[in-house]
Amino acid sequence: QVQLVESGGGLVQAGDSLRLSCAVSGRLFGSATTGWFRQAPGKEREFVGAIMWNSGPTSYADSVEGRFTISRDGAKNTVYLRINSLKPEDTADYYCAYRRGFDLSRSNYAPTYEYWGQGTQVTVSS
Repeated sequence: QVQLVESGGGLVQAGDSLRLSCAVSGRLFGSATTGWFRQAPGKEREFVGAIMWNSGPTSYADSVEGRFTISRDGAKNTVYLRINSLKPEDTADYYCAYRRGFDLSRSNYAPTYEYWGQGTQVTVSS
């Protein structure tokens, strides 16, 4: 089993920056991908980005590329999502997810992930 715990969400103002964390623990896969998704009120969950656990390549949704950055700290088994220039439309619950895998193919497809965190809420005021 793998456990994921997100943190770092909160109420922020438009234009601020925020860093979300995803702490991963348990029986980790030798090769894995961690993805970030978000779900705004009344909307479907959408892909934000993903990172290969060991080697570090990343993939981002077109809608967030340039403002969102995913990184990882292998020593802490933690993946980060930094969001710059926050906008009210970034308001959502943000989830990290984990799956075994050797590349980022289909990393934007939620059903490919085996484990999910409980989410952290981000609210951006205008």
